[in-house]
Amino acid sequence: MDEKVAELSKILRESNNIVFFGGAGVSTASGIPDFRSSNGLYSKKLNRNFTPEQAVSHSFFVHYPEDFFDFYKKNLIYSEAKPNDCHIALAKLEAMGKLKAVVTQNIDGLHQAAGSKIVYELHGSVLRNYCMKCHAFYDADYVVNAPGIPVCEKCGGAIKPDVVLYEEGLDQEVITGAVNAISKADTLIIGGTSLIVYPAAGLIDYFRGNNLILINKSSTSADSRADLVINEDIAKVMREAVSSL
Repeated sequence: MDEKVAELSKILRESNNIVFFGGAGVSTASGIPDFRSSNGLYSKKLNRNFTPEQAVSHSFFVHYPEDFFDFYKKNLIYSEAKPNDCHIALAKLEAMGKLKAVVTQNIDGLHQAAGSKIVYELHGSVLRNYCMKCHAFYDADYVVNAPGIPVCEKCGGAIKPDVVLYEEGLDQEVITGAVNAISKADTLIIGGTSLIVYPAAGLIDYFRGNNLILINKSSTSADSRADLVINEDIAKVMREAVSSL
């Protein structure tokens, strides 16, 4: 086993209040592209006169709903994606009683699919959709299969994904839960995120524990603050670290 992975495994063994904070890199092994990597969603060339950032903004959703859902269905929903070794390892840590919470910037629901119970979804989930008029619930399949703009079967109102779009604020209840979990943790693992998306990235400032661990393929702005930095594939690292516990 790699020396750094062995060190991570030792920290996990000695910790009893672990929180995991993850970003897009956690789901790349499941076939979901990282928004900002060289081959990610935001580097795609659109044959339209708007950027991907604009396409997932609140104002775009309001003013150009047909274009919004066309982009959203093609680029943000991955119905066939399955949990990878990172998701599975975290669920195992929770089952052991060591991991107390997952805080994620991802909207794919794969942590829950792997078995994690306490998950704070900072940016919402594509799996939840609500009628803006009567608040009826619809799953991702309903949205994907709806022609054009999905509408409520009960009242005809517009359906909106429970995803935090650009220009929208984060859910305060989710933020409070995440801050509470991070502030109580003895070990915080940050994985698969470049830590450039705020306010989410600012949550690590609430950590007061003993072990700050960063697992990301590239360097981040918080590397100098970390007790352990591993620049490798997070799915492989977490699988190896947890399997030896």
